Amino acid sequence: MSRSERLLDLIQCLRRHRRPVSGQALADELGISIRTLYRDIATLQGQGAPIEGEAGLGYVLKPGFMLPPLMFSDEEIEAIVLGSRWVAKQPDQRLSAAATNALAKIAAVLPDDLREDLDASTLLVGPPAKAVEGIDLGLVRQAIRNERKLGFLYRDAGGAASERVVWPFALGFFDKVRVVVAWCEMRQDFRHFRADRIAQLEATDMRYPRRRQALLKEWRATLDKPRGS
Repeated sequence: MSRSERLLDLIQCLRRHRRPVSGQALADELGISIRTLYRDIATLQGQGAPIEGEAGLGYVLKPGFMLPPLMFSDEEIEAIVLGSRWVAKQPDQRLSAAATNALAKIAAVLPDDLREDLDASTLLVGPPAKAVEGIDLGLVRQAIRNERKLGFLYRDAGGAASERVVWPFALGFFDKVRVVVAWCEMRQDFRHFRADRIAQLEATDMRYPRRRQALLKEWRATLDKPRGS
């Protein structure tokens, strides 16, 4: 492994830790000596990387640091291209356009050899399954980002309709359907709502009383329990 690759791996390793991590733990994770780790930390700090801490106390990379486009591995490029191409073929038009634009921006800042690898990727995405939902998934995503309530008319598998007010905190993408994961005020519980059964979607300015991440964490803890809609 070249030194530039090792420094890049160190940055990525620090990104995975939100709290200070000891130099020895970092050295063990990277498979290098503690002395080499200290030298690499000093090198990155000298190049402007906002790494805080010192030997014996641990190190943390301040959020917001942007890496220059040094390199991507072959598999990283394949993952970027494949993921972007899949999203670009989804029925959510705004998300689809965003994926195409993001891939173009990444290509624009890559070195020439890596840009050629990106353009020449042979991992292809097949035609998407036809989606029949008639709602704007962009409104759902915006409500999730802003932690706002949504109102809509929902029809269950038997066709029975009910009006719902929910606190959306996740959106699942499957081949043939999109699923809104939310806390339902009517059921006073977590529920999964198929987007193709939602009608009369109404975005509100009402902030729901809990944080999105807290709801997501609590919902994940319930996944082993059977739930209906």
